[in-house]
Amino acid sequence: MLRILHGTNYDFIKWWKVMAAVTIGWILLGAAILGMHVAQGKPAVNYSIEFTGGTLMQMRFAQPPHIDDIRQTVTQAGYGHAEIQEFGSPTEYTIRAPGATQAAGDSTARQIERALKERYGPTGVMRMKNEFVGARVGEELRRNALIAILISFAVTLIYLAIRFEWRFGLAAVVATAHDIFTTIAFILMMRLEVSLTVVAAILTVIGYSLNDTIIIFDRVRENLKKQRKESLYDVMNRSINETLPRSVMTHATTLAATLALLFFAGEAIRPFSWVMAFGIFTGTFSSIYVATALLLYIERRWPRASEQKGTARALAEDRRQERADKAAKPVAAR
Repeated sequence: MLRILHGTNYDFIKWWKVMAAVTIGWILLGAAILGMHVAQGKPAVNYSIEFTGGTLMQMRFAQPPHIDDIRQTVTQAGYGHAEIQEFGSPTEYTIRAPGATQAAGDSTARQIERALKERYGPTGVMRMKNEFVGARVGEELRRNALIAILISFAVTLIYLAIRFEWRFGLAAVVATAHDIFTTIAFILMMRLEVSLTVVAAILTVIGYSLNDTIIIFDRVRENLKKQRKESLYDVMNRSINETLPRSVMTHATTLAATLALLFFAGEAIRPFSWVMAFGIFTGTFSSIYVATALLLYIERRWPRASEQKGTARALAEDRRQERADKAAKPVAAR
């Protein structure tokens, strides 16, 4: 594949306006879906019990059950949104069901236990643990996640400003913010349950996208040093093409692992896999069409002093060469 994509010369940045319209439309569609849920009286976001509160049960079965049978039994008991996961061994499972209060959690636990005993028999299943998870955990998690994202933005901006300069840092941070908004829009469209694993997936997407952007920017910096007379537009296009083989290989292998989780890892990890699969696409998209286009705008709006001097030197050299050519023409004629 490296040989196939070696020496490509695609004009990626030419399509930045079209891509900007696509991504803005995508984010607006997510906002429209959010408004529709609110208008219909539904929760704006499909939070799991880590955010809303609920009851956590640990059940031990006499024989290893099939998780689909457990899920069907719990759904028939009236808790279709419960989370069911294997816990340590094939005979132990955890069940998380929503509930706003401690009393509601106790009632939920009794009803689920009764339904499971009817399905597997009085001695076929035993409740090992039952505890209530308050919504305060979700409030703290949302606050801490927001703080973590803001800190990551600040650290990234400082790192890129030191390694490159502030223009690169600003473009990378805006591109990362784009990834967050598009990923949230995707979660709303898919109506995925926002749990701790989904938050982890969003943070992973942020790091993945930043890594891709930094690789392209690093190549842009190298090419700017090599090609003084080449326009920034051409330098960016060439940098994207030069990193294209590496990007395709990295994204293909990561996507293959993510799809394996999506199709074979089970229901508990599926929301994480969906977010990661989408994050690979949106991270690549933002690195090419958001970060580079924004950097091009910033460079044109606030050109660097060194770039202005380099342009002046290039123009002076061109004028000297033109005068030398004119002086050489009469000599050649004689």
